[in-house]
Amino acid sequence: MLTVNIICVGKLKEKYWTQAIAEYEKRLSAFCKFNIIEVNEEKISDNPSDSQIQNTIVHEGERIESKLKKNSFVVSMCIEGKIISSEELSQMIEKASVEGFSSIDFIIGGSWGISQKLKGLSNAKISMGRMTFPHQLARVMLTEQIYRSFQISSHTKYHK
Repeated sequence: MLTVNIICVGKLKEKYWTQAIAEYEKRLSAFCKFNIIEVNEEKISDNPSDSQIQNTIVHEGERIESKLKKNSFVVSMCIEGKIISSEELSQMIEKASVEGFSSIDFIIGGSWGISQKLKGLSNAKISMGRMTFPHQLARVMLTEQIYRSFQISSHTKYHK
């Protein structure tokens, strides 16, 4: 069974986000082994310098990189990524599985983004669009889209 991981910076604090994730985790259990792997957020001042921001991105990136699985298809969620449809995400997940990847690791960086090194390690870069979303909501939206992808592949009525 394919393993799908969302590797992200920080913890979900609000109950409504954790409940939404829990619902999709339950639904996804029929299709894959699904995990959310959280890494610690780097502490940074309220008015950081450019070098502090870069250090934050690098340190959070190192934490994320340490969680990447071997033989994993890595997808960075980043603003400069490609905007794709739900069907295209479904095809990407199917293709990765058929090509022999045992897991898919989706990366959601911290509030300052994802390191260039992680982007370079990625098999794909995806953007959720030109709007900015809170990281907690992005995590829920991505989880729902992963579930939708499996529903599309299974030809169910969930995706209309």
